[in-house]
Amino acid sequence: MEQMLQQVAHNMERQLDSELERLETLDQSDLEAIRQQRIAEMKKRAKQKQEWLANGHGEYTELEGEKEFFKASGKSPNLVCHFYRNDSPRCRIVDMHLKLLAKKHVETRFVKLDAERAPFLTARLKIIMIPTIAIVCDNKTKDFIVGFTDLGNRDDFSTEMLEWRLARSEVIEYSGDLLVPPSEARKQRALTIESKKTIRGRHDDTDSDLELSD
Repeated sequence: MEQMLQQVAHNMERQLDSELERLETLDQSDLEAIRQQRIAEMKKRAKQKQEWLANGHGEYTELEGEKEFFKASGKSPNLVCHFYRNDSPRCRIVDMHLKLLAKKHVETRFVKLDAERAPFLTARLKIIMIPTIAIVCDNKTKDFIVGFTDLGNRDDFSTEMLEWRLARSEVIEYSGDLLVPPSEARKQRALTIESKKTIRGRHDDTDSDLELSD
């Protein structure tokens, strides 16, 4: 086992040395090529963002009916649609969170549609519970978030929790851990910090005892 660990460490060291050597040998033309590539990527991203905004991204908007739904899903590769009813308090909770996420994730279009005004669509998608969030990618319905079961089964779920659930369906860009919900991640971080404090406190107590014994 020790030999294996030494070999792994040796291989990693060789890879690092190789990368450092490659960077050191880059001449001015290589650096300029990298810079130009980065500029091109930034311009492409900026152009893409302008196209998203032109298609209604960045805002949480209401669709007038079923035709607008198909039109929106055809224009936007990533679409989040909240099927709601006016008399549902839980739908207003979803509205609040999606309004925030729409501004944060301009790569995805966020819309809402009154289920009573879309009988054909709700029947086709088999939507029987309100609120239901339909996740559409590349003009195909990929996933559904039905009620609040996936959001901790509570009305006071966080915007981060809904963001995480949407990310698991790959409809938004997300840099967090897809395996651990945000609430659990916070608990783990808190336990880690508390554990470090406890260990540090024990060390301090030990040092204090040693000083007193001297």
